[in-house]
Amino acid sequence: MKIYYAPNTRAVRIVWLCEELGLDYALEPFTLGDPRMRAPEYLQVHPLGRVPVLEDGDIRIFESGAIVEYVLARYGNGRLVPDTSTPAFADYLQWLHFAEGMLMPPVNTLVVETIILPEEKRNQVNVDRATKLLARMLGVVDKALDGRDYLAGDFSAADIMTGHAGIVASRLVGDIADKPGLAAYIDRLQARPALQKAFATK
Repeated sequence: MKIYYAPNTRAVRIVWLCEELGLDYALEPFTLGDPRMRAPEYLQVHPLGRVPVLEDGDIRIFESGAIVEYVLARYGNGRLVPDTSTPAFADYLQWLHFAEGMLMPPVNTLVVETIILPEEKRNQVNVDRATKLLARMLGVVDKALDGRDYLAGDFSAADIMTGHAGIVASRLVGDIADKPGLAAYIDRLQARPALQKAFATK
């Protein structure tokens, strides 16, 4: 498998997943803003010029959540997914999709408005609204972790998706001392060797 990758992007999730599963992969590395990602050749790989993309033989797939589900279905052998006959499976599906459905939209707004745009083009109304929304979303994750270490019981791919989004979100909002469950969860995730490897990948 080949992962089209750039640090500090959703591609970290795919490296993390492969490391957790012990799968072999090759990297096609980029950096954010790399002009090669806007070249016609790369737009044949990802039509929006983004990462991650996974190539597996004749298969090419983008969108981190779709890649996670593909890798698990093809190579997971039941790992990192709760048994479908248990209530944990419903929790797993919910939190697998919470990352992109709820957490990442305000994260994206904050990244654009506080990092990408030059200061004179930033909109404080957008920043304030996204910050408020993100705090609410993180509060939901914090509450869900009450009495449990991971979102679906045992560590699962839901933690790779929403855990990664939570880590990114917490860095943007700053102090999360009012969300002790989330703070402890992020510490647990960041102590995992597979995530440490993914974050260190260049």
